[in-house]
Amino acid sequence: MSKTIVIKLTGSSLRSGPFNITDEYGNVIATGVSRNELIAGIAYSVADDVNLITIESFGKCKNKRTFAIGTITPSELASATYTPSNNSCIWTHLKNTTIYNTFYGNIEPYIIEYPFAYQYYDEILQNVKDYTKAFRYFVDPEFVFDEPNQIETNDRWFNKAVLYNGQQSTGILELVPKPLHNLSAYLKYPIYNAESKTITFTKSDNFYQYNTFWSVIKDRQEPLFLRTCESLSIDKIVNQANMNYGTMSFRKDPLRAKDLKVRHILDNRSDTHLISQFIVTPAQISYK
Repeated sequence: MSKTIVIKLTGSSLRSGPFNITDEYGNVIATGVSRNELIAGIAYSVADDVNLITIESFGKCKNKRTFAIGTITPSELASATYTPSNNSCIWTHLKNTTIYNTFYGNIEPYIIEYPFAYQYYDEILQNVKDYTKAFRYFVDPEFVFDEPNQIETNDRWFNKAVLYNGQQSTGILELVPKPLHNLSAYLKYPIYNAESKTITFTKSDNFYQYNTFWSVIKDRQEPLFLRTCESLSIDKIVNQANMNYGTMSFRKDPLRAKDLKVRHILDNRSDTHLISQFIVTPAQISYK
């Protein structure tokens, strides 16, 4: 036999969710339930012997609470309203010296953007050369203290880039190291994904370099970026609906303007320490 329960959220942090819901026996009732769904109220069917349910937030704001199943009237359920809460807490950082952009189990993106302004003529971007030092840290178990050792690497760097000006954008460029001594693997690039393009980068003379890019926007009358309410630290996200990541065999427009912005992003790992120093964007004058 089974019974129907209704779950309605009346209070939580604004950054809580999505949620997983389980019963007291570990049986999964629902997964990936959004905060808005729980605020509106949602019904589930559970076994008759279930008396407790656990609601767990597994997003950036992790929390878990267990509630007893009770009985309320329809009017009480309808009058239950949601109130957001902002409870203060103590934040601790830098306790693990081998990781960087990880905060409470979540990898937060490291983003740096470089603006460039050209002179009278428009200029066409040819490639990007970035002087960044990438370090990997590890703890020596034979050393008395826990001070980490460091190694400067050649294959760790930013994993995404966005190059754009006022009317052009490359969209999301996924950056991977160039395969060494493997021509067949290298010839597979660029890889055209649904919402990005994967290209290779190399490190030569301490410069990270890449050059396989062109404008992929569909309509110049539509915005290149959208705003997000997720975090005030994220000022823009790519408008993927206005990007065409196909091969574009005969329409590969170079980035040509009187200005340029290079946006580098690291958001897939936190065990690399990037020290950004300067960037060079070789370009040639475009006469018209």
